[in-house]
Amino acid sequence: MKHIAFINAILMAAFCCAVKAMDITEIDANFKQEEFDGRPVRFGNVRKPPFLVTGFPFCTSPDQPLNRLPADMTEADVNKGALRLARCQTGGAVLFRTNSPFIAIRASAPTMKYMFHMASTGVSGYDLYERRADGTERFMSNIRPDGGTAMAGGWIRDGMSDYILYLPLYSGTDSLEIGVAPEAKFEEPRPQRIQKPIVFYGSSITQGGCASRPANNFTTMICRALDAPQVNLGFSASGRGEPAMARAIAKIDASVFVMDYDNNAPTPEHLRKTHEPFFKIIREAHPDLPVIFLSRPHTNHGGERMEIIRQTYENAVAAGDKNVYFIPGDIMFGPDGLNYCTVDGRHPNDLGFYRMFQTILPVVKQALHMD
Repeated sequence: MKHIAFINAILMAAFCCAVKAMDITEIDANFKQEEFDGRPVRFGNVRKPPFLVTGFPFCTSPDQPLNRLPADMTEADVNKGALRLARCQTGGAVLFRTNSPFIAIRASAPTMKYMFHMASTGVSGYDLYERRADGTERFMSNIRPDGGTAMAGGWIRDGMSDYILYLPLYSGTDSLEIGVAPEAKFEEPRPQRIQKPIVFYGSSITQGGCASRPANNFTTMICRALDAPQVNLGFSASGRGEPAMARAIAKIDASVFVMDYDNNAPTPEHLRKTHEPFFKIIREAHPDLPVIFLSRPHTNHGGERMEIIRQTYENAVAAGDKNVYFIPGDIMFGPDGLNYCTVDGRHPNDLGFYRMFQTILPVVKQALHMD
């Protein structure tokens, strides 16, 4: 099966390379020409071709708002904090391929702009990266339309290039458009190396607090390194391990699931009551899915809570499960972590997220049987 998937990926890549470049006028139904900063720009809705949006498995129609949870979820299923934060678009991305000499972003007013302990470039900003042919990505610009239009800074490559736009960590918008030159052409975006998303469930740290920009969240660093789509189900103070959340996650066809809600379990007793049952719901639906358990990434918060999570892992191993992994949080930041890796003793800064990425990535690769 792996050989078949690999062959299919090669065929898809070859097909995308062979696709005739489309003049923007051929898909003009999704583009409208206007003027910004003294130059003509054609804006297109990212929910329509030629753009590809990833990260929202429960949105089955371009007419639905970009919400990270199923539209029919209520407070009878999960806590109201998770329902409210589901409007934040963390983990979402827009893929496209164009030869436009510039890229503009236009968005309606963000649902949140500022947080006292987090840069607004992460709260409501967008990160634009070039996707290179070797599978790596190159940072182009952080963009904050802030309820209007903004141009990408930096150098845009001449000729056809693949791009990925990472959406805000703590905000959402009712509309999002990408602007290009009137003469720009499009091709199908290059398929990602890993087709099935890596799914993360957890707390504010999972959501991205307090990264300085969207692509600096550890979850996004991992997916960038592997060229994989992401589903981020991190909810600040609201990852409580409800069974309905586990059942929703079980509906996603994922490549790896990372379970990381230790921070939001209000007590060790709550964690003990919910952690293993949550995992078992996922495992019953996906017997072979790699599952990685994390405990909170604090150098001084191990103890009972870490052992509860370790016990879930050890029970699974004892039952013959060969697709479970455990990463203790007390190694996540390194021995000097609290001196350098957080903004407030709890939420990582960019260095903290980078060290989390360095710790977790090898385990994800192991789970995916990658060199």
